[in-house]
Amino acid sequence: MNSLYIKTRPTKVFNRLISYALFEGRPLTTRGRWINPLVFTLFSIEKRLPQLKKVEKPIFILGTGRSGTTILGIVLSMHKDVAFLNEPKALWHAVYPYEDVIGNYTREKAFYRLDEKHVDENVKKYANRLYGFYLISTLSKRVVDKYPEMIFRVPFLKEIFPDAKFLFLIRNGWDTCKSIDTWSKRLGKEEQGEIHDWWGANDRKWNLLVEQIVSKDEDLKQFIDEIKDFKNHTDRAAVEWIVTMKEGLKVLEKYPQNTMLVKYEELVSNSEKVLNNILEFTELDKDETFINYGKNILKPAPPKEPYTINEKILPIFEKTMKQLGY
Repeated sequence: MNSLYIKTRPTKVFNRLISYALFEGRPLTTRGRWINPLVFTLFSIEKRLPQLKKVEKPIFILGTGRSGTTILGIVLSMHKDVAFLNEPKALWHAVYPYEDVIGNYTREKAFYRLDEKHVDENVKKYANRLYGFYLISTLSKRVVDKYPEMIFRVPFLKEIFPDAKFLFLIRNGWDTCKSIDTWSKRLGKEEQGEIHDWWGANDRKWNLLVEQIVSKDEDLKQFIDEIKDFKNHTDRAAVEWIVTMKEGLKVLEKYPQNTMLVKYEELVSNSEKVLNNILEFTELDKDETFINYGKNILKPAPPKEPYTINEKILPIFEKTMKQLGY
């Protein structure tokens, strides 16, 4: 939150503080992890309470991290009816304990891909109760949840929330992968004998991605032995970007009425038009304060320095870029 955010709609400060402190949890690479036991204790209580508010048409921002998902979520958080959860992995871990591919809260088994078979009555009940409690706590009508890995869990989400809306955000792969590389080098750290970076605790996320997703990709699986030994952040990021973009295209095809493709480059260059399209798709009311805020903060990112990608996956990367219109 900066001065513009506070000045534009001061009541949103309360929403963001509630979200940050009591619902999102603190992941591996962040400070303040001491609060996580309190967060999970609150979740345990909330899961046992009656549902306080009906959850209608939750909005999920999906894609690859570092592609503009956070800034889109921040802009949407300014809408008068919305409360925004920024990667609420603690909440989802409380709903379904085998979803933690990063290792933020457990080192037990985890599934990168979730679908209908992972949803039982308790999962439905817990997700609706926690979201309902969140809406009551923030005095809001709609939830916006940004959790990029959920791109591999859309059937799971649809089983819980049949009326959910999905915003599939895409960005030029070269820019996305370079941003992942920069993030991991800047925020990666060693703690208690473990490496914590973009790829999880001691490469937990990377290993699960390769084992459960890449190994089944028709283009990448032929190079699986080489890929699993990738160490370069940009090469790994290219692999993640490829499988994520391909998954998003499948989601668009399977759920065309529930999914909207948002191009980052168009979002930052023609924000008023794109944001109005998002309002129409998500069935949110017109809100000029929200539109004006987006116009003020959505700006094109500076160009990235050129770099190379592993020659084995480069043709697949370029093919995916073309499929997305780059």
